Amino acid sequence: MVHLTPSAVGEVRRLLAKENKDQAGLRLLVKGGGCSGLSYGLNFDVRKDGDQEFSFEDIHVYIDPKSYLYLKGMTLDYVEALEGRGFKFINPNADKTCGCGESFSV
Repeated sequence: MVHLTPSAVGEVRRLLAKENKDQAGLRLLVKGGGCSGLSYGLNFDVRKDGDQEFSFEDIHVYIDPKSYLYLKGMTLDYVEALEGRGFKFINPNADKTCGCGESFSV
């Protein structure tokens, strides 16, 4: 399972409305690259065969099977701080995370 904080749900809902993507959900993924070897990705998409699907209120989250191996148990948060604002991945599977928080290694 993955988790979205209430602030992440609110921001995803806002972005979906802004981009007129009412029929889409949030896709979380892992791809090769970044300073630590793997990097996080997110975009708006529809459900595909084999996806893990999670729902948080009216927000659907989709994760392909390969990415789910790395994201199982993670929490997606949305933070607004002096340093900036954005989504924050809190991943218990990551052994090492880069300073920007967008890449990791296991």
